Amino acid sequence: MRHEDVRANGVRLHVARTGEGPPLVLLHGWPEFWLTWEPVMTRLSKEFSLIAPDLRGFGASEKPDSGPSDRAGPEVHAADILGMLDALGIERAGIVAHDVGAYVGQVLGRTVPERLTGLFFFDCPYPGIGPRLAQPEMLAEIWYQSFHLQPFAAPVVGATRESCRAYIGHFLRHWAGGDPHAFDDVLEVFTDNFLAPGNLQGGFDWYLSQQAGRLAMLKGEAPDLPPITVPTGIRWGTQDPLFPYAWTDRLGETFSNLDLAPFEGAGHFPHRERPDAAARAIAGFFGRITG
Repeated sequence: MRHEDVRANGVRLHVARTGEGPPLVLLHGWPEFWLTWEPVMTRLSKEFSLIAPDLRGFGASEKPDSGPSDRAGPEVHAADILGMLDALGIERAGIVAHDVGAYVGQVLGRTVPERLTGLFFFDCPYPGIGPRLAQPEMLAEIWYQSFHLQPFAAPVVGATRESCRAYIGHFLRHWAGGDPHAFDDVLEVFTDNFLAPGNLQGGFDWYLSQQAGRLAMLKGEAPDLPPITVPTGIRWGTQDPLFPYAWTDRLGETFSNLDLAPFEGAGHFPHRERPDAAARAIAGFFGRITG
């Protein structure tokens, strides 16, 4: 695994790279950073050139705002990734993403489809979920999104190592419905990561930046957008407590060239819970659309 810093869209992005072959960019979610993809990267390194950046505000990438900021939405992250591709001299790449990264991938799919060979998402948030996210039975799942808006959230979570480990570890275990122990071997590394200066707030800035769009979706007022025409593969964990598989029913409205299948035995993090199957799914999809 090689690590380097790349200047893109005015920020410094940390990038982990390995492998040889057609390029794939892997975009993490919250509460993650590049390391979430390592099991998949090691399995795909003989077939693809794999590029896993830390999004701005996360991991070892730059935190351009010292305090709470609403300037880290999907359009900003997408511009960062496009700048990263330019800096690395990559004309076209496949995007593999989930959670926060899936929002970023959708912006790229709409704005620069000519730069993408394909999109592949695990458990993909998208506008068609709509007000279902705020159904009474979901309120116990999405409380954290409102908590992250508070100016005291990062100081409270980061008050001690124990508090940070308990908070981050809760989501890594609870959302990994197929294997609650999927992150056990890296939990201390994840704790170190989020205790690094600015990293908790850097991640929470995503929620500050997304609040207006989140409220519009919860109200059923998300703007109608043209469907993404880039070939898109989506594998959705059947045991995801945050995004139930039933919510895949409107994906065709967002992706006009869609390859959807359930990902059995996995929750929100198929890439960590079942990395062998996740790697096969990624390689199979890109092999079909490019071969």
